[in-house]
Order: sequence, then C-alpha cells, then structure tokens
Amino acid sequence: MSYLLKDPGATLDYAIDWGSEYLADDALTESSWSVVPTEPGGVLVLASSASDRQTSVQVSGGVAGRIYRLINHVATAAGREDNRSIMLRVEHR
Repeated sequence: MSYLLKDPGATLDYAIDWGSEYLADDALTESSWSVVPTEPGGVLVLASSASDRQTSVQVSGGVAGRIYRLINHVATAAGREDNRSIMLRVEHR
C-alpha cells in the first residue's frame, strides 16, 4: 500500500477515476467522502465533487506523524455501491 504525503498546513485536492471499464454503461450518481480517524486537528474534508466517472475531494489539516484514510463511497445509476480509499501520511515538508 502506498501513501500520499501531505503537509499539515496544505490544502490539497485528490481524485479517483472510477474508469469506463469499471462502470461500462453505468454512471456515478452519488459520492460521499469520510476521513478515518477523526480527531482534533485531523484531516478535514472541505469540499467534494463528482462527475459520471470521477470523484474529487479537497482536504486540509492533519496531525504530523499520523496516517489518515480518505474513503470515497459511491453509488451508480444501476444501483451498485463501492468504496475506494486514499491513504495520506501527514508530515512537515
């Protein structure tokens, strides 16, 4: 598993491409993001967006030395549901 590095003072955008092969003739209809763990000073979701094939999230904060999981939960027009995660390691850069 690989980790993306993030400075605690940075506000950054991350995206997941759900891909045409995965969705075939289906399309994303819902997307939500969560962060694990939640803690004071931890990574916060500021904004998110979605198209029919890609989701994105803007995050800030985080405690240096901690690892966070950004979890994207989606639903499709055909009624499928799935989750994908982005792992962040917060370090002063």
